[in-house]
Amino acid sequence: MGQSAEELRAGISATRDDMTGTLEAIGDRVSPGRVIERRKNRIMGGIGSAKDRVMGTVSSSTGSVADAGGSALGAVQNAPGAALERTEGSPLIAGALAFGVGFLAASLVRSSDVEQRAVEQIMDKAAEPVKEELKVAGQEATDRLKEPAKEAAESVKDAAKDSAQTVADSAKGASDSAKGASQQTTPTSY
Repeated sequence: MGQSAEELRAGISATRDDMTGTLEAIGDRVSPGRVIERRKNRIMGGIGSAKDRVMGTVSSSTGSVADAGGSALGAVQNAPGAALERTEGSPLIAGALAFGVGFLAASLVRSSDVEQRAVEQIMDKAAEPVKEELKVAGQEATDRLKEPAKEAAESVKDAAKDSAQTVADSAKGASDSAKGASQQTTPTSY
């Protein structure tokens, strides 16, 4: 109960110093300039780290060779890290993995009605000129092939007539020779 005025002043001064430090830390933490600076530093650090993971570093390459041994349990526990180490220095593999993950994520997200309508409009606009070009090309092909098709049909018709005439002539000749042969072999009755 009996603290002297001097002790109380010293306690108040210490509390004030503590509070001043705390208030300065809070002010620094919520200051817009400091928030932006911290985020910028975090992003730059992340970009540098990602670049090192994708492109690889000399120390990580030699370290992964030195740490290649280990037990099966250790290999299972370190599988995520090992996958990262194996992709280090392989930008093509990392790109392919990123593409695959992105494609998988895109396939899982259902398109909205607005996106569906936009795709339909784009397809209609893109398909219209192609449709017209195909129609014109089809008409030109029809026009070009009409005459050769007529000629081919006439040729087939003429060939069929010739074949029919040849078959008829052959049949008549065979009939005449069969008739002549039967007359020669038939005895004449007296």
